[in-house]
Amino acid sequence: MTVKQPSYFLVSLSNRMNLDLCIKYALAGFPNTLNGVWTFSDIRNGDYISFLYGARAHNLYRVEKKEAIRNSRNLPPWKPIEFRVSRKTYYFPFRLTLTPIRKLDEPLVRLEFAYVAENLLLRGGYRKTHFQGDQTTLQNISQMGSLHGQAEKLEMQGYETFIPKFIRNRKLASPPEVYPLQEMVLQAAIRQFLSENRNIDSLLKLVGVCDLDVEKLEVLGEKALPEGHVDILIKEAIPIGLSKKVVVEVKMAKAHDKDIEQLEKYVVELETECVGGILIAKEFPQKIIQKSGKRDGVGLNLVKYILSDFSPDDSYTFEQLKEKIRLDTVK
Repeated sequence: MTVKQPSYFLVSLSNRMNLDLCIKYALAGFPNTLNGVWTFSDIRNGDYISFLYGARAHNLYRVEKKEAIRNSRNLPPWKPIEFRVSRKTYYFPFRLTLTPIRKLDEPLVRLEFAYVAENLLLRGGYRKTHFQGDQTTLQNISQMGSLHGQAEKLEMQGYETFIPKFIRNRKLASPPEVYPLQEMVLQAAIRQFLSENRNIDSLLKLVGVCDLDVEKLEVLGEKALPEGHVDILIKEAIPIGLSKKVVVEVKMAKAHDKDIEQLEKYVVELETECVGGILIAKEFPQKIIQKSGKRDGVGLNLVKYILSDFSPDDSYTFEQLKEKIRLDTVK
C-alpha cells in the first residue's frame, strides 16, 4: 500500500492567547464540535501544519501524535470558551502533539502562499478551522525562517483518551465521543482513501482518465474557485507547463441536478487543465445519469460510493469508515 506525500495544513486560531499557547507547547487543539472532530480526523500523523493567525503563517511543525482526551474541559493549556446566549461551552478534547521544524512569521500575501491565500480571499475570510496547502506550498515554507528549537513540554498526568466515532443515526450521537456522520467527514475520508495510490489509480481507470501518472498526483481537500468550492482536487504535485486536474464533488446522499451542474461549472472554469470531473454520491436518479457524459471533451463521470457492512445504528472510527469505502460506476 503506497500512500502519497504528507499533507500540509494551515490551522486557524481565534485569538493571540491561543496562538501563544500553541507555540509554547507545540500543541494544536480543536474544540468539541463537528468542525473540531472533522479537523482532527482530516489531519494525520506525519502531516505538516502551520498556525494561521492575523493573515500570517506561524512556524512549521510535523504532527507526531493525535489524542482525543476524555473530560478535557478543565485540562491545560486552553481555557474553555463559554457563550451565555447559546449556553454552550467549548473546550479542546482533540489535540495534536507537534515537533517544531522551522520558526517563521510570514504574511500570506507572499507569492509562496498563493494557493492558500486564494482560498481565503474567495471565502471572504477564515470561516473554517483549517486549510490545506499543496506540495508546492510545503516546499516553499520548508525554506523559510530558521530551524526551530525545542518547545516546552506540557505536563498532564492521569488523563484518559478515546477514539472519536461517527454514526448515521443522529439520535444516537453523543459528542464529543460519537458524532453524527456528516458530509464533510465523508469527504475527508474519501480524500484520505484516494491518497493511497492503488485507490486513486482504480478511480481514474473507473472513469476513463488514463493519461495521469498516479505517482505524481496529490489529492487535496476543499479548493475555493470563483464558481464555488470543489470538495476534492486531484492535481499534479509538480506541474511542468500544464497543471492537469480532476475535480471531485462528494454528496453524502442522493445527487441532484444542481450537483452535476456545479461540477460542469468547475470543469468549464478550469478549461484545458481539467481532464475530468467526478460526482460521487450514494444514489443517482435517472435524470442525473442522463446528464452525465462529456462537456467539451471532458467527462462528467458518476461514481457511487458504498460503505461496506455499514449499519446506521452502529458507530465507527474514522479509520473504520475509510476501510469501508468502495467506489463503483453507476449503471
